[in-house]
Amino acid sequence: MTEAVLSRGTRGTRPGASRTRTRRQTELLDRLEALFLAEGFAHFTLDDLAARLRCSKSTLYALAPSKEQLAVSVVRHYFKSVAARIEERIRDVIDVRERIGAYLAAIGDELRPASGEFIEDIAAFEPARAAYETNARFAAERIRGFIREGVERGVFRDVHAALVAEMINVTIAGIQRGDILERTGLTSADAFAELATFVLNGLAPVAPQDDGGVDKTRRAR
Repeated sequence: MTEAVLSRGTRGTRPGASRTRTRRQTELLDRLEALFLAEGFAHFTLDDLAARLRCSKSTLYALAPSKEQLAVSVVRHYFKSVAARIEERIRDVIDVRERIGAYLAAIGDELRPASGEFIEDIAAFEPARAAYETNARFAAERIRGFIREGVERGVFRDVHAALVAEMINVTIAGIQRGDILERTGLTSADAFAELATFVLNGLAPVAPQDDGGVDKTRRAR
């Protein structure tokens, strides 16, 4: 979920979206992000947002020409920030098993502040959903890379890395939507911890079967 990936996934959303923002505009995006994460964004008007943030509508128009495009900008800003924080957390993790566990734990921590309203609004608004799906595809690709590395090093058994990564991605989406949490009663942190344990145990090399002390020479005859 690097900035370059996000830019490709949302190109054409808004003219000038990639221009450098001022510190004031970045701070405003941070405040909008916190508000949207807590309450969603579909029900807000620009007047509502200006009142809540105690700024003028012209200040918001400097970020985007409409509320819908402002929402997309905030969602993109959120995923870009999330990506940077996750990558920072795993930057010095050398062991690939620990890296996968840390990556999944970081995703869980980053998604925790997102309210159900925020997730529902993203799902219902195609441009915002596209930004999320780009993020999800990147996460799957990162996990696929970790798995391939583990297989090459002999840490993991030989598996279809792309399939495993996609299965993990589907589970992450289910956790984020709340479906899995509702059915299992787990918290998001617990769900991601269980997912990490399940994945790492599933990837572990198959131990040689114990021959039960039978003499191999005799058994081969």
